[in-house]
Amino acid sequence: MSDATLPPERGWRRLLRQFKSFFGVGILAAIVHYGLLIFLVEWRKIDAVLATMAGYLAGGLLSYGLNRLLTYEAERGHLEAGWRFAVVALIGLGLTTALMSVFLRLLDWHYIPSQLLTTGIVLLWSFFAHKYWSFRDRA
Repeated sequence: MSDATLPPERGWRRLLRQFKSFFGVGILAAIVHYGLLIFLVEWRKIDAVLATMAGYLAGGLLSYGLNRLLTYEAERGHLEAGWRFAVVALIGLGLTTALMSVFLRLLDWHYIPSQLLTTGIVLLWSFFAHKYWSFRDRA
């Protein structure tokens, strides 16, 4: 059976496939982000704040492109989906900052479990925000 004759993927199966794709893209984006950060700081001697901004941008661009191509069936064009993607990323950054502040400063948790929980929460937020708002997935 060719892909053209397969029935459309629906429901939980489709959602799980998309989430796995989103997670995989996130890993690749993190590798790009941290790789560029380390390269710029260690080998190019660029300020770490500037380097992490460059890494975040590079990882974000990769994430946008791969999620558009592999994860979602976008109904929005690049111009509209792009600015929406950026808004979701900025909200994710704000959520990360707020959650880490609560876990570390108010609850006095260790930073590793705090970051793991924060990453999970922001991952779920980002997945559904991109699916239904940034890209407006077809199904």
